[in-house]
Amino acid sequence: MMQGSQRWGRAVVGRAAVVVLAAIAVLAGGCTTTEGSASPGASASKRSTTASTAPHPECTPDVPKQVAAAPVVGSTTDIDVTSFDGTRIRAHWFPVGSPIAPVPTVLMGPGWGMPGDTNVDAVGVLGAVNIATLRNAGYNVLTWDPRGFGASGGQATVDSVDNEARDVQQLITWVAAQPAARSDGPGDPRVGMVGGSYGGGIQFVTAAIDCRIDAIVPIIAWHSLVTSLYKDQTVKEGWATILASVAMSASLDPHITSADDRAVADGVLSADDVAWFAARGPGDLVKRITAPTMVVGGTVDTLFTLDEDVGNYRILRDAGVPVSMYWFCGGHGVCLTDKGDEQRMVRRIVAWLDRWVKQDRSVDVGPRIDVMDQAGVRYTADDYPMRSGPPITATGSGTLALAAGGGSGPAVIPAGKADGLADVVSGITPWPATRSLDVAIPVAGDALVLGAPQLELTYTGSTPPGARPTRLFAQVVDRASGTVVGNQVTPVPITLDGVQHQVSVPLEVIAQKVAPTSRLQLQLVATTTAYSIPRLGGTITVAKAAISLPTVTGYTVVH
Repeated sequence: MMQGSQRWGRAVVGRAAVVVLAAIAVLAGGCTTTEGSASPGASASKRSTTASTAPHPECTPDVPKQVAAAPVVGSTTDIDVTSFDGTRIRAHWFPVGSPIAPVPTVLMGPGWGMPGDTNVDAVGVLGAVNIATLRNAGYNVLTWDPRGFGASGGQATVDSVDNEARDVQQLITWVAAQPAARSDGPGDPRVGMVGGSYGGGIQFVTAAIDCRIDAIVPIIAWHSLVTSLYKDQTVKEGWATILASVAMSASLDPHITSADDRAVADGVLSADDVAWFAARGPGDLVKRITAPTMVVGGTVDTLFTLDEDVGNYRILRDAGVPVSMYWFCGGHGVCLTDKGDEQRMVRRIVAWLDRWVKQDRSVDVGPRIDVMDQAGVRYTADDYPMRSGPPITATGSGTLALAAGGGSGPAVIPAGKADGLADVVSGITPWPATRSLDVAIPVAGDALVLGAPQLELTYTGSTPPGARPTRLFAQVVDRASGTVVGNQVTPVPITLDGVQHQVSVPLEVIAQKVAPTSRLQLQLVATTTAYSIPRLGGTITVAKAAISLPTVTGYTVVH
């Protein structure tokens, strides 16, 4: 999706974006149950009471007991599995078990537009587990090319519960028939799932309809494609362009290309396309999940922001599902601050699998909440949100010309901060603006800002008629580091008709340790490279801009 000065050459973006999604890929029918198992409507605590030496609760999924599959000629790892509708799904099998000593299996899904990983010895990217790590931990590994991508047939429908999730169900049934795979009953293998981005979304969707899955670890996934890619009815054009470029050669559902075309034309999606995307991925399906879930989010993820992870976490927590939430400086973005201990996440993921897939009660999975600030310092707690501290507030006013140029982004990657994603995402990463309405945010004492800042505006403005929506964009700038906090910018819907209006919106979730020496600033800008260009022309006069940063207490600092 491209517009004006933000229009990238698709061929150039596509080549670079393949590197991005390849990195992310490495990161990252209902069930009936017998008594003692966890059905979609039952308490998840029944699953957690299973002793490590006891049989797995019997689970009878509504899928065939056998699936047709054939080895791929010339490969020792590849299999073509026939899915429920006859679509060929290319799978890649890396067993470590044997008929004498079968072991549990982990399914690892790739990122959008990518085939399943096949590099057994690759080093994990962005701190995530890879095939070698899982095999060394005692798991068979199955990866696959999602429908529409790689060597698989069919048409990509964005982790649909009716298509991609049912494909994975067929793969699970295939695993159950493998001599190297440990099973808990006919057609019911001991199985967990990992994977990032698109490979994270599929975990939520499949776990919602298949009770055979023992645990999931969705990394940098989403809750809703509407709140992530179309926040406040504003197209996230930077990422949409990359995602479209990555999938240029794939077979896609027409809604995907339709949304891309409409975004280019006027920055507004059709109601039909919005409804289609809203039905893809986790959403309300999260309420049906009973598998223990470790939600992993990136503090600088500008595609699927922390708010998406928080939403999924809260649903699972409220349902009584064993759940943990872990944040790291990474994801769909570039970490411009301190990454901290990058192997901590690997250890946590393996521990989660060992506890819930191997069912080893002796394993310590760590604290329920494990997050980090811009200095790489970690904070743990029993729940999210943590206990509230006094908010940090500030107010200001001013006038802003609604003109192109000088807005948020592109970022200037400092020396030593470039990584595998920097070349692609720097152009769409928020950055301190040179044309903005600024409000200084004084800090009276040491505090941990954690959560979504609240912005309230009282304003008057006008702009020429046009099809594009009227928007401002808000970001919190850290002048000490010269970066935007968390690389996050938020669209703010506004009405520019010459009459005074008020609007109140939560900004994206951030995590930032502050002190009296901190130099924070609210910036309101007319444009950003992260989102599509709104209607420009005219001015906006803000009589009052009030910002409130949430602070928390009751955490433990991890040294």
